[in-house]
Amino acid sequence: MPAALWYEVAGRGLPVVLLHAGIADSRMWDPQFASFAHEYRVVRFDARGFGRSPYAPGRFSPVDDVRELLDRLGIARAALVGASSGGAVALDVAIAYPERVWALVLVGATVRGRPWSAEVRRFQADEAEALAAGDLERAVELNLRLWVDGRRPPGTVPEALRARVAGMQRRAFDLERERAALEPAPEPVGPLWRTEPRLGEVRAPTLVVVGEADVADVHEASALLAERVAGARQAVIGGAAHLPSLERPQEFDRLVLDFLASAAPAGSDRH
Repeated sequence: MPAALWYEVAGRGLPVVLLHAGIADSRMWDPQFASFAHEYRVVRFDARGFGRSPYAPGRFSPVDDVRELLDRLGIARAALVGASSGGAVALDVAIAYPERVWALVLVGATVRGRPWSAEVRRFQADEAEALAAGDLERAVELNLRLWVDGRRPPGTVPEALRARVAGMQRRAFDLERERAALEPAPEPVGPLWRTEPRLGEVRAPTLVVVGEADVADVHEASALLAERVAGARQAVIGGAAHLPSLERPQEFDRLVLDFLASAAPAGSDRH
């Protein structure tokens, strides 16, 4: 794993690794990094191209980055808590390396390979147009409207929360611009499978979480996960969109910590 991949560890006990969303970085887990560390050994990291992890030249695998991080930290098995695209990576880790995952929490998770709706495709086209024009502020605002505001009227979400996510998203866009100067060009290499047909292979106890105000695509993906992953539980957090861990941290923490306690391997020492 490249030294440039930033990570942080706190607490002791069973390992829990937090994987951030694509509109954020590891700072989105500030509330959980503090609270989860009272009961678990908590790891959070910035994926390449986010936060404090700039891109490195050459091809890379987000899934193997997680495995290599576990190896570096001497972690044989961890619970993975992944949000959005981080949830998609966590899901693929659970399929590729089932022996490394003792529990799985998928928060507003996407399922790699599923087609997006016309609404999200329009957003993607508008975002690409703004970035091509060098208008980062418009690109950031487009992301805030879709993912942070979600299915709520403008002005509903506190401005402090929107500003917090905007700073993380802007940092990712800045790192994406720096990526163009690297040789060989950084290129992610995903697993050689579509995730949806392999959901039945997930063996880890799984909790699927979605914000009530999240976009329809995410609700559909969450329903699919709850249906196809054996024994999966599903929970909806009211008053939140794509980042319920930031919008409703106390409710999110109770939900996830209760699930992790129930999923802990028999005979394990949580403390």
